[in-house]
Amino acid sequence: MSGTPVWSVDPRTGEQRAHVAAEASAADVDAAVRAAHAARGALADRPTRAAFLRSAADELDAAREGIVAAADAETALGAARLNGELARTRTQLRAFADVVDAGGFLDVIIDHPDDAIVPPVPDLRRYKVPLGVVAVYAASNFPLAFSVPGGDTASALAAGCPVVVKAHPDHPETSETVLAALRKAAGAHGLPDAVVGLVHGFDAGLALIRHPLVAAAGFTGSVRGGRALFDAAAARPNPIPFHGELGSLNPVVVTAAAAADRADEIGAGLAASMTLGVGQFCVKPGLVLVPGGGDGDRLVDALVRAVAATAPGVLLDHRMRDNFLAGTAARLALPGVDAPVPAGADGDHGVRAGVLTVPADLLAAADTHDALLEECFGPVTVVARYADDAQAHAVLDRLPGNLTATLHVSPRESEGAGDVRELLARLTELAGRVVVDGWPTGVAVAPAQHHGGPYPSTTSTSTSVGTTAIERWLRPVAYQSTPEALLPPELRDANPLGLPRRVDGRREG
Repeated sequence: MSGTPVWSVDPRTGEQRAHVAAEASAADVDAAVRAAHAARGALADRPTRAAFLRSAADELDAAREGIVAAADAETALGAARLNGELARTRTQLRAFADVVDAGGFLDVIIDHPDDAIVPPVPDLRRYKVPLGVVAVYAASNFPLAFSVPGGDTASALAAGCPVVVKAHPDHPETSETVLAALRKAAGAHGLPDAVVGLVHGFDAGLALIRHPLVAAAGFTGSVRGGRALFDAAAARPNPIPFHGELGSLNPVVVTAAAAADRADEIGAGLAASMTLGVGQFCVKPGLVLVPGGGDGDRLVDALVRAVAATAPGVLLDHRMRDNFLAGTAARLALPGVDAPVPAGADGDHGVRAGVLTVPADLLAAADTHDALLEECFGPVTVVARYADDAQAHAVLDRLPGNLTATLHVSPRESEGAGDVRELLARLTELAGRVVVDGWPTGVAVAPAQHHGGPYPSTTSTSTSVGTTAIERWLRPVAYQSTPEALLPPELRDANPLGLPRRVDGRREG
């Protein structure tokens, strides 16, 4: 291998496991993008695309043992978690295959001429076409579901867009292993390898976003990294859509009535959610507003007991571990902040989960505690004790955009009693998914799912989970007064492809 070597590293020991690949040069990136661009026509046939996506799911299943072993060795996430993530990844691929078969994503609209309208309507026919080559930036915390074979890749391929993935340095062997499975599936349907490309290296990521043949990008990662790429996408001579998931605090509000009703249950549930995956989920609840006093104390006691009993874990890499330890220490050093369960190091490679508490008025009134309103990646959450509803609302007023917001209410409040409707509306302004009496971890792959939110949680209004994620990689085109013989088959009156559509305002199919 030429170029700077890319090593697979075991986060449990910090030791290099294997020399997997080499960092891509500018010429390597250019070759990968140009090959993907040339492969666009191979993805034009919808039945072939759908069959490819289903075969990709099958090939991942066939290679499951090797994929899970590589991913566990590189991420320390454990075989149980990774088997579940692989199942989720296969579900995504098959769900998008169904979307491609159904054809509704093309959003076919036909308006026949109507001279009675002012101004007159000519013959107009509209549908959506793929944007072109999509750059995908793989996530650290989901080596499968948000990486090479993940939702960005699946949705882009479903739209008819070839993909070039910038592999995450935390799991290069996993990336290469799943790439082989995807390309095997592509070959089974006569598609070129270049429909899915892969590059390694920081510089390769910059070259990818700047390449003139890249038409759009998807990213999951940090605010700092995502914002740098977003700015680069906007600064291009031809700016492109950048769909970035950057960071999220995911606030939780527990009403006084909910705490009185089930303090122990909420405390235990919060502990399970904020420590899931060693606190490395993008929807981990990082700030919890809890009423002060007796019922709030019971809730915090239950949380503390559960977190204290949680086994230590290993983060995805030692850089993240260092940031976690430094971040929790800096937050604990702030005035008025306590740690009933101190987060900290466990040996040379692991970490212990922790809980921080702070009076809510310190968050509402002073910017000296702004660090508590920022995501801390890892198994820690901040509990803010509020004295009254006004104080809770004052904290919410200071929060940026989030992927999720959660509200716990009592049975009576769930029927509309009190001011929970106002509180729910306030949380709706803050987040793309609002959860009531549950926990945000666990993002179902479903048509109604929305995984996105106001900035800085994401850079666009789209979702990266669920079948409507395909919309990110499409653009509408309208044909006006075009002879039938020149129209794409999707827009002809006879509807030879049997697509669902809207004709003169009426739904068909």
